[in-house]
Amino acid sequence: MHVHELCCAWLDSPFWQKSFLLQDQASIDKVLAARIKQVWIDTAKGLDEPAVVAARPAPAANPSEVPAVAVRDTEPAALAQELGRAARIVDKGRDAVMSMFNEARMGRAVDAENAISLVEDITSSVMRNGDALISLARLKRADDYTYMHSVAVCALMIALGRQLGMDDVEIREAGMAGLFHDIGKMAVPLEILNKPGKLTDAEFVSVRGHPQAGYQMLLGASGLSPAILDVCLHHHEKIDGTGYPERLAGDAISVLARMGAICDVYDAITSNRPYKKGWCPTESLRRMASWCPDHLDAAIFQSFVKSIGIYPVGTLVRLESGKLGVVVEQQVGQSLLLPKVRVFFATKSASYITPELIDLAAPHISDRIAASEVAAKWGLKNIDRYWTGAAAS
Repeated sequence: MHVHELCCAWLDSPFWQKSFLLQDQASIDKVLAARIKQVWIDTAKGLDEPAVVAARPAPAANPSEVPAVAVRDTEPAALAQELGRAARIVDKGRDAVMSMFNEARMGRAVDAENAISLVEDITSSVMRNGDALISLARLKRADDYTYMHSVAVCALMIALGRQLGMDDVEIREAGMAGLFHDIGKMAVPLEILNKPGKLTDAEFVSVRGHPQAGYQMLLGASGLSPAILDVCLHHHEKIDGTGYPERLAGDAISVLARMGAICDVYDAITSNRPYKKGWCPTESLRRMASWCPDHLDAAIFQSFVKSIGIYPVGTLVRLESGKLGVVVEQQVGQSLLLPKVRVFFATKSASYITPELIDLAAPHISDRIAASEVAAKWGLKNIDRYWTGAAAS
């Protein structure tokens, strides 16, 4: 039978697809094990008895016509509350993107409809606490970079769209654009995509062809707006006209594509790659600021900084007291310079101290951030454990 929709939250489903063909006992066992009580079935696409088909109501032609089975939870949550949920979304999102992109690599049509639930869950998590999912998505392995990069850019686009005052429909469109912006990388040979050294001129040409390749892959997909395809094609354009593939400049580059450029660059330079270690978030923002307005849109970049903070979660900072700590949470309604920091190292004695959470915005706290730091300078390892807890394990 063809399952049109499982009557459960996407995150609780054992399948990443929203709709799929159910054709073996193992898949049925997965549904039963997940304690799913009901499913919507499209009898026109599956095998069924004619009499039964006549007796059942026709499935909804539009997914929006299917009755809602759950109310989206978007109530603000503390970082510690959201990390667990965000980690599950990141893990399942990586698997979903890997499956969709590998289908594209094999020349099969992209089924964008199945990505809607993923974008909905990422949107809900970002609405609850954007720091959680965005920061977790930055923690990538070399072998899943392309897929996790798409999840990360999706979340960054949603957070930026929210900061820019976009409505719900526009925010979800921005998220879909972020999710599919790099699908053209599937047309690039893996040995080039994962090459640890410098690319040859021919290999560089191959990589630079991914926006056009992705655009062609998405042309035949249902459920994707022209704006989403535009981001796929133009997220490497630059304001001064030196980008690619069409050397667009200024207002010829759409707002969504300018957003995509900023989110794509930020996640790329903060992530560890086969050929280089990622820069710390604050250093990345400093360098990106120097690329405005020639390469990146300056006004949108300012909104981007507001959406993730001057010291994004996970940034190693040195306080005026000499203590080192990791930023663990932004302060809603407070200065971007006053996040919550978990200190764990004293530079004066070059020794670890008992971890302590300090709210820099608290009236009785006079300590302030002096600068961001590089963990290797102090011989520190695995500093992410001070903000992720068990969520990143």
